[in-house]
Amino acid sequence: MKEFLIITLCFVTVCCKAQMSPQPNKMTEKFFPEPAIEITTPTFLKKKGFTTYDELIAFINSKQSKHIDIMTLSYIGTSQKGKQIPMIRLQKKNGNENKIKVWLQACLHGDEPASTEGMLFLLDKLLNDTEYSYLLDRLEISIIPMANIDGNQIQERVSANGLDLNRDQTKLMAPESNLLKKAFSDFNADVAMDFHEYQPFRKDYAQLSTYGIAPQFDVMLMYSGNLNIPPSLRAYTKSKFVENAAKLLDENKLTHHDYFTSDKILGEIQLSQGSLSARSSATSYALTNSVSSLIEIRGGGLGRTSVKRRVYSTFLVASSYLKTAYDNVDEVKAEIKKAVDNPNSEVVVKSKTPVSKQKLKVIDVETNNEIEIEINIGDAWQTKPILTRTRPTAYILLPTQEMLVEKLKILGLQVKQLEKAVNVEVENYVVTAYEKEIEKYEGVFQQKVSTKTTLIKREFPLGSFIIYMNQPKSNLAIEVLEPEAPNSFVSFSVLQTAINQELPIYRYLAKTTL
Repeated sequence: MKEFLIITLCFVTVCCKAQMSPQPNKMTEKFFPEPAIEITTPTFLKKKGFTTYDELIAFINSKQSKHIDIMTLSYIGTSQKGKQIPMIRLQKKNGNENKIKVWLQACLHGDEPASTEGMLFLLDKLLNDTEYSYLLDRLEISIIPMANIDGNQIQERVSANGLDLNRDQTKLMAPESNLLKKAFSDFNADVAMDFHEYQPFRKDYAQLSTYGIAPQFDVMLMYSGNLNIPPSLRAYTKSKFVENAAKLLDENKLTHHDYFTSDKILGEIQLSQGSLSARSSATSYALTNSVSSLIEIRGGGLGRTSVKRRVYSTFLVASSYLKTAYDNVDEVKAEIKKAVDNPNSEVVVKSKTPVSKQKLKVIDVETNNEIEIEINIGDAWQTKPILTRTRPTAYILLPTQEMLVEKLKILGLQVKQLEKAVNVEVENYVVTAYEKEIEKYEGVFQQKVSTKTTLIKREFPLGSFIIYMNQPKSNLAIEVLEPEAPNSFVSFSVLQTAINQELPIYRYLAKTTL
């Protein structure tokens, strides 16, 4: 029976785009009934499927035509299959310049449609419901309602070139990644949210309990534990924004938990809770010194099962973050300024997350009851550094590295160039250990390196690139330029290297500008 369940769950994962739900009706009725609310977005005006691209554009256009004084519709570029990617801007021209900028993104994974629907429901409420429209008095909002259009049209997770767009936030190999990141960088968000749906039925979960388990949480909230994000900003995100959203979910009798996903380590299932990785949105946004969260709604692979509950959960979290920002404009700006003005004195290149046995409440598939299991959990918020370096005044790149510089600019980093040759003391990197993966991950053969840094005197020619670290998005530079960092240009083979090679990236430590 257990083997049959594992095979079934694997089959469901493959066939989820056909909207076959693995969730028994008795589980839906007991744990996930639909809320008694009315939603008039495109999905709820038909009996099958989800909002198509054409329906999305028609819905947005209908709102824009009635609210031309508040709503602006633009397109940030086209998907790989030629679909224009819409961006909605909501901004009241009320003379208030002290506004919080909020970025909301949905459907980065194409098979997570309730995230798009939640953004359309939110848009309607912000424009037409006075209970929410007042939020625009102090907020300026940008919404990307369908980031991965090509994937969405066939209910596939990945983009047209097979890449997972939420694993592409530093290497920037997909055209959509570049467009989305540039739009985000240009907007300069104070608060950023990325909405997803998680799969409650996974192969790993079939090995827990007699016939498997399913997470019961309507919402899982991810807020980064990356150690290059200033501790004060991480703590503020959690204590103010995440906790307020949790309270609102409690009030509406919806369940929540910190985000986790499962892995098999030495044959045993282990949960990874939270996030550290700059290759995904929540951490990438937070490294720009934004209040940032990735919101996972329980719905991946469920077809239209509990779709109204999923959309409502998305809406509630989004509205909570907006209200928290509205109520704390000066405080949010002060926290961000503190993070920008007081960066960590060291950069964390590599870190390790401790693992411990913890108890977790889940749904037992066999009995349809809530049970408590004990399982190994690695918590990103308990992560400790294992390789650090002094924070440099700047990174210097040789003039040959135009491709890296272009990616840095898309990430929102300001890059200057030397107007004349200089001879200065810097730290260089020499590769002392090198390993190249034999299988591709997200389109590349990853490189794993160790380097030795040495203080040397070096002449840098006219046109060398300088990335000063006294800029708001500078923490992203650490993640992509420190070669051992797990999501760096070296790790993702954007910059190819080899054993004993000196890298064309240097650490400038002197306090004077060049």
